[in-house]
This record gives sequence, C-alpha cells and structure tokens, in this order.
Amino acid sequence: MSSSAPNIGELLDTVVAEGASDLHISAGSPPIIRVSGSLVPLVQHKVLTPTDTEALLKSILPEDRWEGFKVAQAVDFSYSHQGKDRFRINAYIVQSAVTIALRLIPHQIRTFQELGLPPVLEVFTQKQQGFFLVVGPVGQCKSTTLAAILERINETRAEHIVTIEDPIEYIFEPKKSLIHQREVHIDTPDFHAALQAAFREDVNVIMVGEMRDQETISSAVTAAETGHLVLSTLHTNNAAQTIDRIIDMFPSSQQEQVRVQLAGSLAGIFSQRLVPRISGGQTLAYELLINNAAVANLIREGRTHEITTVIQTSSQDGMIDMDRSLAELVRRGEVTIEHAYERALDPKTFDRYL
Repeated sequence: MSSSAPNIGELLDTVVAEGASDLHISAGSPPIIRVSGSLVPLVQHKVLTPTDTEALLKSILPEDRWEGFKVAQAVDFSYSHQGKDRFRINAYIVQSAVTIALRLIPHQIRTFQELGLPPVLEVFTQKQQGFFLVVGPVGQCKSTTLAAILERINETRAEHIVTIEDPIEYIFEPKKSLIHQREVHIDTPDFHAALQAAFREDVNVIMVGEMRDQETISSAVTAAETGHLVLSTLHTNNAAQTIDRIIDMFPSSQQEQVRVQLAGSLAGIFSQRLVPRISGGQTLAYELLINNAAVANLIREGRTHEITTVIQTSSQDGMIDMDRSLAELVRRGEVTIEHAYERALDPKTFDRYL
C-alpha cells in the first residue's frame, strides 16, 4: 500500500486500464472504482484524508469555479485526461470533506446494435417534432442511449442540432447535420436560457441533458409543440411515473394545461435498466411508450395509472413492457431470474411472462 496520496492522473489511468465506469474519491476510504456494476476498492492506495480529496479536486477543477463550489458545495464539470479520455465529474461535500464521483465517457458513440437497443427506436430518429425522453434511475446509461439516438440523426439527416448539457459529455462530429454543443455555466447561464435562445437559432433538433426544473420542462414542451424535436432525460422509473413527475412540477392551477400540452407534444418515453449479464458485463432491459390517441387521452384525463396496461397490451404497435423485456432476457439465458426480479416493475406480471 502506498503511504502517499495518489495523483489524479494515476487514478484515471486505473479506471481506463481496468475497464471501470466510475471512480469514487472520498475521505475515510481508499479510491473506489466500479467495474461491471460492482464497487472495487483500490486497496493499493492509502485511505484518503479530507486534505487529499480537496487536493485531488483542485488538480482538475477550473480555478474560476472553485469559489462557486465553496458556496454551492457541489459542482458538475467535465475533464479531459491526457487529451483522450473524458470524464463527467460531480464534486460535493460530505461531512465537511470534498467527495468526488467521476464517470468515464467512452470515446466512441455506440450504435443501437452495440447497445442492444430495440430497432423500433429508429422511428424517433426520423421525427420532425415532438418530445422524447430517456428515463431511468441514476447510472443507467441514459446519456449513452441519448447520444446514440442523436448520432443516428446526425448520420441520416441534414438538420441543425443544438445540445444543452451540464457538462458536455459525448463530443459529436458533424456528419450530415450541423451540431452546436453548449455547456451550462460556460456557454449559457442555465438550461432554460439556452432553450429560450434556441427559438432564435434556426434549430431543428434540441437535446437537453436533463429536465431539472419547471422552467426547463415548460420551454422543452413549447419547443416540441412549435416544430422542434426535443430529446432529454429524467430520473424516473417508468413511463407513467415520468408523466406524473412532469405534471407535478407545475402548480395545480397549471396542471390541466400541461396535461393537454404533453398529450399533444409527447412522442415517446424510453425507460431502461442495466442488468448484470451471466457471461459478464451488463445488458439492457427496457420499456417503450409510444404516444398514440389512446395514450394522449389518458394523459389529458389524468389517468396515467392506466398507461402501464396500455403498454402491456400494445406490443403490436411497437410498445415494449419492462417486465416482458426482463423475462425475455431470462429465457435467453442472458441474466439470472434473481437479477431480473430485482428490476421487475410488477413481479406477478413478470412471472406471467416467464
């Protein structure tokens, strides 16, 4: 075990060499990496002190953002290691000590096939307007799926694409499309301001890294209503919960109007979960809601609790039920029934599909 604190370059090299997805730096433990979904302490390094973790953050955080971090006690940013490996970083305070979570962003934007995404998602890359969301808990590769969708548009359509991110993750190279990537706090004060500006920028496709507040969601829905394709993510578990979360962000006096707007502008909601694969690594299980007349009617009438049933009975229309997706992974021998059960939305429905 080394008696001195590691430098950040050494730790980032380890993340890449070990095929890890994340690195956690916190006082009171050695650095920890996540490999294939499991946390692995780097026991060759010493237990870090608050002084160590602060020094590690200062070595990668832009100087002009340190004061802001001390006030807000949290900061998001990206970091390029040796000009080739990019990391999305969140630093925050735990019991007065700096704590850092770093996620490795793959070099290549992966294709639908490489990610195991259903071919039906191609439909959404061809839409001229609408609101499409990729949802799921934290750490389920939502940004990776969103990048694959955006790259497919870039490869097949001549459009003006603007991304609004905090921080910028994947770097897109213009192919058929013109792409401008804007980073919150650097290129724009916030998501809402960038969305408002997009109305004056002759934009066709807008990607918003995350729907964080009422103002951002309101602007995104308006953009979808006025001829833009809007892509984003939300930390929710399934389609029905996503719609409820969006509506609940607004005061009760506005909720009926939001239901009407969402019913008219929503294109679809794709919910995903990473499941450990028996052969190693992870695979995707997913749910897909496609907005149609029946779904729009349920949204307008506030009957979102019935949406899951619509998904379960609409596979002929391209919709995909999460529990059916999990059951198919079990039947194909890709995942264990125990891991599938842990992610099932309704265990009884899951049992029925086996």
